[in-house]
Amino acid sequence: MTSVAPDQTPLPAGSPTASPLIVLAGATGALGLLIAHHLRQRGVHVRALVRPGAGTRAEAASLQLQGIDVREVNYDSVADLTEACAGAACVVSALSGLREVIVEAQSRLLEAAVAAGVPRFIPSDFSADFTRLPEGSNRNFDLRREFQRRLDAAPIQATSILNGMFMELLKGQAPVVLQGPRRILYWGSADQPLDFTTMVNTAEFTAAAALDPTTPRYLRVAGDVASPRELQAAAQAATGKPFKLLRPGGLGAFGVVIKLTKALAPAPNEVFPPWQGMQYMHNMFSGQAKLHPLDNARYPGIRWTSVRELLTASQGRS
Repeated sequence: MTSVAPDQTPLPAGSPTASPLIVLAGATGALGLLIAHHLRQRGVHVRALVRPGAGTRAEAASLQLQGIDVREVNYDSVADLTEACAGAACVVSALSGLREVIVEAQSRLLEAAVAAGVPRFIPSDFSADFTRLPEGSNRNFDLRREFQRRLDAAPIQATSILNGMFMELLKGQAPVVLQGPRRILYWGSADQPLDFTTMVNTAEFTAAAALDPTTPRYLRVAGDVASPRELQAAAQAATGKPFKLLRPGGLGAFGVVIKLTKALAPAPNEVFPPWQGMQYMHNMFSGQAKLHPLDNARYPGIRWTSVRELLTASQGRS
């Protein structure tokens, strides 16, 4: 295991100036970088775990500039991970991938956290509420559910943070707010509430939760809750232009489209092939993955970004 930044070893327990150590896996991803930033804003010691060779990349350099201890670790080695987890108050995972990562690598990270005596673990579950969905309705959620069973059997306090869809996807990646034709694309009901949270808000909430020893098994947050009809109003207010609702069909028809897309372009080794994104949208439009109750008020200092604010800011940069 290689350390590529000055040691950030926490002060001895009981010291009046002691600050907790948070170990962060997946720290060089989009969400991980934001979590690391918000942890440092809270004055926390952060140890970021990266794969061998990643310690020299730009993302790792940005972490080091914030005073973060960047450690190159072998994710296939529980012993290596155990050493990296030593002294942590909480291990936070922002890892992204398929079964090899979400189930297997996270399981080794979990085993290491337990072996190192870490009291708390936050898995990479950042999503809609997969706990309410049936098996087989979403491949990526099934992987999280598989890891969930291992996590719940481990002798460690676990907290999953569920945030709906990352709101930034509404700027174009998720085919819902169609800026060109000025349409709101939806399946099923135009009045189905949908949960959206920016990555920044998700990261800020996660940083607060990592320092909170009283967190329950699940925390559910949504920066904004909006139906397709309310998305229409938000898009019109943000752009000053009229948007129309576009409903290709009901949820049954959407399910057929998903099966056809998966058959024609399976892409089994991609984390987010087109059919996977469709599965996610189906879960949300069905209402089964709706977050309830919401825990937004748990950390009062967070200011939640609305869909209208996000779309307005996007207009300003276009």
